[in-house]
Amino acid sequence: IPKQNVSNLMLKDEVLDAVAKGQFHIYAVSNVFEGLEILTGLPAGERQKDGTFPEGTINYLVSRKIKKYNDILKKEKEADKALEVKNRSEE
Repeated sequence: IPKQNVSNLMLKDEVLDAVAKGQFHIYAVSNVFEGLEILTGLPAGERQKDGTFPEGTINYLVSRKIKKYNDILKKEKEADKALEVKNRSEE
């Protein structure tokens, strides 16, 4: 839950019991990156001066995946453009 909402949190007794027994956890986070770190067990990773993120971080993995998708899209656009040029020359 957002840290600023902790004081407003109201839980049923069975939830409190489950938390006390370690069966259920409630985490208060300041930002989405803290939540991602809790969920994944990986550090979020701060952007470095060169614009990249440290290897092994969530942001590194996300930026790598985005780059991969971007490369695929570029190749598809190039192929579409080449096909369009070919089709025009055959007309």
